[in-house]
Amino acid sequence: MKTLFAICLVSAFGLSFALAAQQEGNPEAAKIAREGSQAAKEQDWGKAIERFRKASEIDRKYVQSLALAYQQRAFSYANEQRFQDALNDLAESIKIKPDAHAYEQRAAIETKINDYDKALADYAEASKLNPGEIRFHNYRAWIYETRGDLQNSMAENDAALKINGKNKEALDRKARLLKIQSQNAVPTETPVAAPPGPPKKKKP
Repeated sequence: MKTLFAICLVSAFGLSFALAAQQEGNPEAAKIAREGSQAAKEQDWGKAIERFRKASEIDRKYVQSLALAYQQRAFSYANEQRFQDALNDLAESIKIKPDAHAYEQRAAIETKINDYDKALADYAEASKLNPGEIRFHNYRAWIYETRGDLQNSMAENDAALKINGKNKEALDRKARLLKIQSQNAVPTETPVAAPPGPPKKKKP
């Protein structure tokens, strides 16, 4: 199962930081935000968070950049196997500005450490914020399948196929689940006819 760990996010976040720093507004906040953007380019996430936090206290439009800085540091922590630190940063990001990507990233880490209940909940939140995204349903279907919950796995898989009926992952899973269900089905026994009663005595 592929997770967010295989995705490089630095360039996309770097662009977001740069755009935030270029926005017009309070000159002092813009100056601090530019410092945060530079720190982000250098992957100095502690400084980037500190600078964007200060900028957002002056001008709220920098809140998104602060949330992104937390997400990027969480990604860095996760790659270093510092999962609890990553989860803490993602909780901060969600508190500042809930978004589907933060929930997805947190769910990926929770899946990695086998905390499936929390992962299911976070993928559900991500799906609420971005209902047309098929991968959230595929992730939930995979978790349910892994846990042996075929009914919920099929339900999530069907939701994925409603979004894209040709999605290979969902089609493959459906075939797999149907095969498992047929193997687990209890065979129906053919009813056995009652044995014949004793022969009737003939009248004399």
